[in-house]
Parts: sequence; structure tokens; C-alpha cells
Amino acid sequence: MNERSRSVQWSKEDQKYIVSLPEFGPYAHTHGDSYEEALQNGKEVLELLVEDYQAKHKPLPTPRNVNLTVQA
Repeated sequence: MNERSRSVQWSKEDQKYIVSLPEFGPYAHTHGDSYEEALQNGKEVLELLVEDYQAKHKPLPTPRNVNLTVQA
């Protein structure tokens, strides 16, 4: 499987790391209390999305390059 884009940002409002999977649309998000937990949750969501697409015989979204900006 090709590498997929992930965006991880800290949410001051939620006090959590928010993970977005942009190739799968605006609702493909998850979160975690730590950066590592958020990445793991993002991996699990990505695996479930891929399984769902395959079960429905839908083509996977084309991987795209995403430039990420990290705010300190």
C-alpha cells in the first residue's frame, strides 16, 4: 500500500492531538491524548478505511503530497 498523508495538530480547545487523513475526506479524523497515541489511532482508522474501500470494491484515493507546517 502506498504511503498516505496524515496531519497531526495540537488542539488547545480539546487538549488533544487531532489526526486528519485528508485523502479520505473531511470526516476522516481521530485524536489522542499524546502524539504517539494519536498516530496509533490514525493508523487504525486508516486500516479500517482501506478495509472498507476494499470490501466495497472502491478504488483507494490517490496518495497526495501534503506540506505540513508545525506550530510551536
